[in-house]
Amino acid sequence: MKAVSLFAGCGGFCEGAELAGFEITVAVEWDKYACMTYRENFPKTPLFEGDIHDFLKPGSDHETKYKLKDLDLVFGGPPCQGFSQIGPRDLLDDRNVLYREFARVIRKIKPRMFLMENVPNLLLMQKGHFRDAIMAHFSELGYSNTTYLKVSAADFGVPQTRERVFFFGTRDDIKFPFELQAFAEAFLKGLKVKQPVTVWQAIGDLPANVVHSGETAAYPTLPKGATQFLKAMRLDTAGGPYTKAAKRRRGVGKKDELILHNHHTKEMQAKRAKLISYLKPGAKADSLPKHIWNGARPEKWRRLHPDLPSYTILAQMHRDLSEWVHPKLERWISVREAARLQSFHDGFVFKGSEWQQLKQVGNAVPPLLGFVAAKLAVAALRAKHEDVKLASPVQHRLPTAMPSNNRRRAGAQITAWA
Repeated sequence: MKAVSLFAGCGGFCEGAELAGFEITVAVEWDKYACMTYRENFPKTPLFEGDIHDFLKPGSDHETKYKLKDLDLVFGGPPCQGFSQIGPRDLLDDRNVLYREFARVIRKIKPRMFLMENVPNLLLMQKGHFRDAIMAHFSELGYSNTTYLKVSAADFGVPQTRERVFFFGTRDDIKFPFELQAFAEAFLKGLKVKQPVTVWQAIGDLPANVVHSGETAAYPTLPKGATQFLKAMRLDTAGGPYTKAAKRRRGVGKKDELILHNHHTKEMQAKRAKLISYLKPGAKADSLPKHIWNGARPEKWRRLHPDLPSYTILAQMHRDLSEWVHPKLERWISVREAARLQSFHDGFVFKGSEWQQLKQVGNAVPPLLGFVAAKLAVAALRAKHEDVKLASPVQHRLPTAMPSNNRRRAGAQITAWA
């Protein structure tokens, strides 16, 4: 199955899509540092590095060059910051230019299906106006069978309570045989993990000591009783949808030495180290003694709780890491620890300055969340009246193994559509 990735960033969504079985014919990204990381990890995937306005512009040879005929999927997450500030509430206002470019590409190459990821606040902006306008716009483009789902990454094995919304739809001539919303809900229910992955389950094997930016560290020893998530992340084990070979196709090649990349973080002054030493697991600045903190900005300092999933990893880490204090140590989390909390395995190497690496990690779609969304797309594209025994969690388990009764129930729900 063939797909195009828009707003590809460093490649988190692409990692998930490839795991689900898609061949990415081209990825589109303009940020040069994200492109550096993308090339490092996807050397065989064609990359259009430039403004999306220039992709498929009239007179270009892009359709031929990137083989954009008969595509199954276009996916990506266009930023939509302008929506809530627009007076006339016009979806096609110039301030929503990136959404418009996503829609333009859909109109131009007409994939069988699209997936558009965004922040859940989009559903509430202007009392749902933009949510409804997006649905109506895609209907005008020939995708009247369009819906959306709000999901939490923690439900699908990502150690993070990151919430996102996915808009998705099938081209009108596909004649999708079921009610898309109910179909998607049933499919995703079967992929949910029994227990969320915690911060310590995700990063507990990583060294306490960090290295300087640009340096590598010795690879940590595999701990006893390693979880499925940890096996999925590490280079010396396999787990979930990841084989060892799949992980060694990224920045750390199969012939490379087993070393740990990106395990570095911002320096910390002694005053700040003393301040965060008062933070208990999961606590914020408002828990600090008055002689330590003046009460302003209670979110300024925040320590991750080792026994819970992380709160949302954000791109603003590159400016200020004070909301992402290590759960047990007096330092910020490292780039690699942040990547683990986003479900990037250790073979995925981030390039550029530390500032740029943190930004890339925070902006990314978690690969395991992208995998779930892409598996849903595969299921929808394969759905037929005659046979809807679709690719199921039995064949592609997530890092936290799902109980067998859940797998049977998921299979029964999908099969029941026949």
